[in-house]
Amino acid sequence: MNRITETVIEADPRLPVIRMTRDFAATPEQLFRAHTDPALFTRWVGPDATATRIEHWDARTGGSWRYVSMHDGTEYGFHGCFHEVRPDRIVQTFTFDGDPDGVTLETLWFEDLGDGRTRLRTQSLVDSFEGRDAWLRSGMEIGVNEGYAKLERMLTDGAV
Repeated sequence: MNRITETVIEADPRLPVIRMTRDFAATPEQLFRAHTDPALFTRWVGPDATATRIEHWDARTGGSWRYVSMHDGTEYGFHGCFHEVRPDRIVQTFTFDGDPDGVTLETLWFEDLGDGRTRLRTQSLVDSFEGRDAWLRSGMEIGVNEGYAKLERMLTDGAV
């Protein structure tokens, strides 16, 4: 099986969807915990130059969340609802405060590859092709890649 050590980001040409895939040297349980434990989540999410503050976090089916990322004195808020939270999958909405009408439906899958490795697959359904393309132009890949690199270091160091 091919191992994906860098994040692969793909835009579906037929749907306003962004798909991302990356393999981690971790169990599905570790990756699930990194995505649902707010103390861990704040340590890895986003670009290196940002800090994250959790304002609300209820990682359960029917729960909700809100966090703020800070960069050079500017705050960027994000919020959403957890529609389904289970060990192999999370379904949630994602909204950037700067675009309150742009609600994204995200699904994350934690696929056990064996030998202590897990493939994280995500799918983000955006409300329009324009919205999807704006996300892709926003520099999101920097935040995704730097964030996942921090998560990989946390996993290697035993922090998760």
